Amino acid sequence: MKKIIIAVMLLSAGVLSAQNVKPKHEIQDQMVKSTYYYDNGQVKQEGFYKNGKLHGNWTAYNEDGTKQSMGEYNNGMKTGKWLFWTGSVLNEVDYADSRIAEVKKWSKDAIVSNK
Repeated sequence: MKKIIIAVMLLSAGVLSAQNVKPKHEIQDQMVKSTYYYDNGQVKQEGFYKNGKLHGNWTAYNEDGTKQSMGEYNNGMKTGKWLFWTGSVLNEVDYADSRIAEVKKWSKDAIVSNK
């Protein structure tokens, strides 16, 4: 009986560990393109590294595959316009020197700007 319980436990542990999806890294245009995954296989986020720092476009997704955010890094610092989706609301955030310069909130009813 002990052998059966141990076998079931080992089998369960193998199934659970098999669900962890490892990230994918590949060289593109002298940068490393990295893709990270949820345990269900959906893409969690993807973007580029240059000299070990976040660089270029990055996009993050919810577990159901819908976009969560997208924007750009320049040598590890957020720059320019970033978009963040939360349900039916879109937040547009402008970065300067990796600091928030302006935020606009877009919804069905109104546009709100915060400088």
